[in-house]
Amino acid sequence: MRQPNFLFIITDQQRADHLGCYGNPVLRTPHIDALAARGQRFDRCYVATPVCMPNRASIMTGRMPSVHRSRSNGIPLHLGATTFTQVMLKHGYTTGLIGKCHLQNMEDKPSMVPPPHHPGLEATPGLEEAFAPDMLAPAYRQELRASWRNPAHRMSTPYYGFEHVELCNHHADQTFGDWSRWAAERRPDFEQLCGPEHAAPDTRYAAPQCWKTRLPPELYSTSYIMERTLAYLERHAREGGDQPFFLQCSFPDPHHPFTPPGAWRDSYTPEQVGLPPTCGEPGPDAPPHVRWAHDERRSGKAQLTSQRLFAVTPDETRQMIALTYGMIAMIDDAVGRIVAALERLGLAEDTVIVFTSDHGDFMGDHGLMLKGPMHYQGLIRVPLIWSDPRAPEQAGSSSDALASSIDLAPTLLARAGIAPVNGMQGVDLGAARPAARQALLVEEDNQRAYLGFDQPVRVRTLVTADHRLSIYQGADWGEVYDLRADPHERHNLWERDPILRGQLLGQLAQTMMTMGDRSPRPTNVA
Repeated sequence: MRQPNFLFIITDQQRADHLGCYGNPVLRTPHIDALAARGQRFDRCYVATPVCMPNRASIMTGRMPSVHRSRSNGIPLHLGATTFTQVMLKHGYTTGLIGKCHLQNMEDKPSMVPPPHHPGLEATPGLEEAFAPDMLAPAYRQELRASWRNPAHRMSTPYYGFEHVELCNHHADQTFGDWSRWAAERRPDFEQLCGPEHAAPDTRYAAPQCWKTRLPPELYSTSYIMERTLAYLERHAREGGDQPFFLQCSFPDPHHPFTPPGAWRDSYTPEQVGLPPTCGEPGPDAPPHVRWAHDERRSGKAQLTSQRLFAVTPDETRQMIALTYGMIAMIDDAVGRIVAALERLGLAEDTVIVFTSDHGDFMGDHGLMLKGPMHYQGLIRVPLIWSDPRAPEQAGSSSDALASSIDLAPTLLARAGIAPVNGMQGVDLGAARPAARQALLVEEDNQRAYLGFDQPVRVRTLVTADHRLSIYQGADWGEVYDLRADPHERHNLWERDPILRGQLLGQLAQTMMTMGDRSPRPTNVA
């Protein structure tokens, strides 16, 4: 049987419940919902880590961040890592990526983690790290904004297994890469339309990071990615012959800042959207780091223009949700046009379509916005839709089996008839029985020392069918929630139920051992 094509659609920072097919009562996403109606929806898909760069690396490698070593933003995926696209390339696939990649650093800003300091001892230049790839070498600077300021800069391919790359990195109306050159061809002064310094007035929105962009919809990143995806598919239909393709279509939205362009900004109003059940001030069971975030906002010390989480008011929450819905509505429209092109070009019957996101967003849960080391469901649970034209029996079905970002690589390879590589830690979701996995691990190593912690925050979370346990390095407290009785995670059982806590801690230890590395395998007995 001919190997299938794959269209892998990924968004940035989209919660599972920010789709109509996942039960959102306000947001209309008819085209993405149609994918679910023709395929299978995974209701309990969790990230390996709720941070862009390391979870994208986990998707590509099928490995946990602690194993592939891109533990946080700011640590590029090692060029020696094996990705599933490299494997597909070896098996005759043509591979492409259009949009956001973020397997290497985007920002020019230095790390927030200082180098280790050992008073009275002499450092060893060039050997300061136990694992020391030269991450300042040109090969690790391909996605940097600074690199793209050079008009001659191009991506060196194959790039982590992608032989064709058209880059659109960063977020909102401040993206860059191949997109910048495309935009400049159409509007030489496009930079004067982007960012808060060039925003149009809009008194309806006073929430942080909610400026009204002057960039027209036809120049926005979503339109670029749709246009270039259509061009890729049309070229393949003309010239690809029988060669199968894997194409990653990667939208930077709906990651903040919240800047849907043109009429998409008015798709929803703050008055239309509801507030999360836990929106507002923290309750009596709120853990210390949640209270810390609210105290920081009340004191006027919160950073409202950065990437880190902050506490929000109900009015701010409504505004941010409304604009997020506008960004998702624009993506849904683009998905509809792309799927229509597959059908028009005669590719639909041979193309598996996957839709997912790299992580979620608090979006007002517990009075918080954006993301950070608090593993509430809105942050760690993401949509996963698998639409396979050769599996009509799956149409409209759903699965409550525990699924993880690390499952995507082995699942995609298996569908292509290709064995996983040694060291891939995920499972083939097409073969796994619902009871095959009892628990999932979610890791996070944050660069910041905040939320009341005196060192960069490190979290390990266990998710089971019924519970969520989170522990924090250096803390004598943790979190335990009964997800069936308390789906909004209001009531922390850490102190109330020490027997349950102990059982889950034991299960966490076993799961962490299971996620230990098995690559490389021994080449000899000794």
